[in-house]
Amino acid sequence: MDKLEVRKPAVAGSFYNANLKSLKKQIENCFLHKIGPGKIPTVNLQGEKNIMGLISPHAGYMYSGPVAANGFYKIALDGKPDTIIIIGPNHRGFGEDISIMVEGNWETPLGELEIDTNIAESILKNSKIIKVDRKAHQFEHSIEVQLPFIQYIFGEKVKFVPICMIHQDINTDIEIAKSICSSIINKNVLIIASSDFTHYEPQEYAINIDKQAINAILDFDPKKLYDMIYQQNLTMCGPGPITVMLIACETLGAKKAELLKYATSGDVSGDVSGMFDQVVGYASIIIRK
Repeated sequence: MDKLEVRKPAVAGSFYNANLKSLKKQIENCFLHKIGPGKIPTVNLQGEKNIMGLISPHAGYMYSGPVAANGFYKIALDGKPDTIIIIGPNHRGFGEDISIMVEGNWETPLGELEIDTNIAESILKNSKIIKVDRKAHQFEHSIEVQLPFIQYIFGEKVKFVPICMIHQDINTDIEIAKSICSSIINKNVLIIASSDFTHYEPQEYAINIDKQAINAILDFDPKKLYDMIYQQNLTMCGPGPITVMLIACETLGAKKAELLKYATSGDVSGDVSGMFDQVVGYASIIIRK
């Protein structure tokens, strides 16, 4: 890929507003929403930088934005990372099973973010299964929807690495986590796992099964998470990204996982006719040293 090539936004105007001014306002509304943190964040440049990982949802901002805002609020208070690795599921099935981009910029209405080529190439070199593939990322939204929140907080003063997963199982996740760990030792890096939880189930059912899944995450128990997928039909879309992030963070010294907020699309949309019959669950969870 040409080093100056720019990956254009695929879901601006659908998942989030396509106009710079209206997108900033939309993000601020997510922070101020009753399900959000209730405040606009200010970056603490003297922050402790002890947040190593974040689970963040990736639906349209009108549904999951307020939940996502909780995590990004905490990230802002914790201090600026140099690089953010964002791992998301590949919903469309294009491209390689595990794909990375190692150079170029991604554009949103808030500007461009540059890929951290050094870290991306190191992850690629240390892995036997990750492949360079732009096609897998071209139309995928799970990584893209994290970027405007990052840009709102940090501007263009942070780099990122996109990793997209079709194939998700515990052995694959362990291999990817190892390649990440060996590439970011002693570096100021945040790992974001992009995932929604239960899809299109009644509100009460979604809350119950998602609570079990969240407890497995808080216990750093990805095997239990996969057992729920296979045995209880948990319809979370990003167990792979979550597991990669958990294993990498724990390997690098993470001690605690904290649930910041859980809500469903029904909670955010309100008591609209039928909205609680088929909800999607969203959680914002941070992993600390």
